[in-house]
Amino acid sequence: MKAIIVRQPGGVDQLAIAEVPAPEPSRGELLVRVRAAALNRADILQREGNYPPPPGASDILGLDVAGIVERTGKGCKTYKAGERVFGLLPGGGYAEYAVIPEAMAMPIPAHFSFEQAAAVPEVFLTAYQTLFRIGRLQAGETVLIHSGGSGVGTAAIQLAAEAGAAVLTTTGTDEKCERCRSLGAVRAINYRKEDFSAAVLEHTRGTGVDLILDFVAAAYWEKNITALRTDGRMVLISLMGGSIAERVDLGRILSKRLQINGTTLRGRPEEYKIRLTREFADFALDKLVDGRLKPVIDSVFPWEQVAEAHTRMEANLNIGKIVLTVA
Repeated sequence: MKAIIVRQPGGVDQLAIAEVPAPEPSRGELLVRVRAAALNRADILQREGNYPPPPGASDILGLDVAGIVERTGKGCKTYKAGERVFGLLPGGGYAEYAVIPEAMAMPIPAHFSFEQAAAVPEVFLTAYQTLFRIGRLQAGETVLIHSGGSGVGTAAIQLAAEAGAAVLTTTGTDEKCERCRSLGAVRAINYRKEDFSAAVLEHTRGTGVDLILDFVAAAYWEKNITALRTDGRMVLISLMGGSIAERVDLGRILSKRLQINGTTLRGRPEEYKIRLTREFADFALDKLVDGRLKPVIDSVFPWEQVAEAHTRMEANLNIGKIVLTVA
């Protein structure tokens, strides 16, 4: 089969389409003819040599897949050849064929394109995990979602609003702020123009938010602590602003009784991801079908233009997901 490979760790010039062995489905797995795959920040980090795949996973980039079941492994009972499915992978999405555990596959809604389906798994599952499993968000609470224009951000805004929370978000342009408001944010803060912690305290009348989803880490540490209310929670999802906070006042964490968690999804055990997928499907599939939740697609590239797609993401130009169509 054809797949996009990384010739050696580095820039987008190291991406190329090449012939590689096709995967074979093991017991309980589906072989999927990939029609669309989506970009994630993890793909860029892996391309650069900074985020190796977990043990046993394909070294081909791509954490999202949408396509048609080509063949089923032994023991598969839910899907059959010819059915449209989408789901989360630990790797292998940038290819003509990929394997996925049947228990992690979800049926593509009838009105969805393959591109729409590919824009869902990684970002919506990450957002669902951080908001509800780890962040314990409840109806009536207030959440601050950083990087609101990103794939995870656009998913998290919708999920939190659908669950009855008040959503505040940060992003870097007025255009992205407007898009975030259209997805359900009650307050969108352009961090290039405003101090987001001051804006949060103004909006909450000095109390702060119950939960923060943070992708930036070190660069936002002090302002995040300020923006959290007493007994607030924060979930670290990424380290885009650095991993070392030079000044950390532990007294503020103690006095405000804050809870801070870090999480990743890719390296978690398959059993965890199966349970997460089932929980998400129970909560969200009907809402994706009727339009209460929707994938946000920034742009679609043929996979021959994968370098241009990576360049767009690296420049932070996207609002929502960048998707590759697979020939």
